[in-house]
Amino acid sequence: MEIVYLLVVTEVGKLDEVARRLRGIPEVAEVQAVTGPFDLIVKVEAPHINAALDTVVHKIRRVPGIKSTETLVTVATS
Repeated sequence: MEIVYLLVVTEVGKLDEVARRLRGIPEVAEVQAVTGPFDLIVKVEAPHINAALDTVVHKIRRVPGIKSTETLVTVATS
């Protein structure tokens, strides 16, 4: 299983709606609201890295209310 983390900035007032929509995407394993320069951390799990990145590009980034994202691809797990 491949894991990708996404750091998400939402439009003002859209945090709850964006989080709800993200939780509805099957490949999204976890959504956490955080403080700091980002609003959400999203954990994406897929059988292959290409499937995980496809989810980011074609499903997550199209969610209304997302202002920007930063993708972190895991290279090792402990």
